[in-house]
Amino acid sequence: MRLIFIRHGDPNYETDHLTEKGWREAEILAERIAKWDIKQIYCSPLGRAQDTCSKTLEKTGRSCITCDWLQEFYYRIKHVETGEDTIAWDFYPRYFAPHDQLHDKDKWAYSDVMASGDIAKFAGIVYREFDSLLAKHGYKRNDRNFYDVIEHNEDNIVFFCHFGITALLVGYMTGIAAPALWQGMFMAPTSITVLDSEERIPGEASFRVQCFGDARHLVEAGEPISASGYFGKMFEG
Repeated sequence: MRLIFIRHGDPNYETDHLTEKGWREAEILAERIAKWDIKQIYCSPLGRAQDTCSKTLEKTGRSCITCDWLQEFYYRIKHVETGEDTIAWDFYPRYFAPHDQLHDKDKWAYSDVMASGDIAKFAGIVYREFDSLLAKHGYKRNDRNFYDVIEHNEDNIVFFCHFGITALLVGYMTGIAAPALWQGMFMAPTSITVLDSEERIPGEASFRVQCFGDARHLVEAGEPISASGYFGKMFEG
């Protein structure tokens, strides 16, 4: 089974919809997706993800299932310097880099800063909902942190969502602390992240990242890659 995560197009966060550029990106993305054999599409309930998905639904004639738990992982913690409420995944390196717990796949959600927002609880809700969905598609997580293959398939399952929630789930699937991905990786608007099940032992599966943040459809169409959510300059060579 193949899991394909797609970040929404260039956003207007004030209105929770796409910018004019974001709509262009969504149309280009839809042309790429129209070539895929898709089993099921799932979508975040937030406007910017719904907008992005809508172009693919128009292009393919398909429908999607909206999942509340696919919304952006915007649960709040207390800022380490000001004490104000802030998202759980935006630290300066002077705080993040030396805090070993934030780099530990089992301890990060229980670190002092994450505990200030009960992040372990919210992450646990996402994990349970995600595993419940995968079980419906034939892959059931066991108590050894990989998946029992109940029904092998080659299905493509598509998720229209957000960077934060995708990084959380990729970390969960690969054994990487979510903050390491939040701080160290970037997914451009409409970029594609693919995890494929490896089943070298019959009946046992783990999921491996095939690509992360692939936006070649934009490059090929001559559409600049948006740096929304990135604090550097994009390379498009």
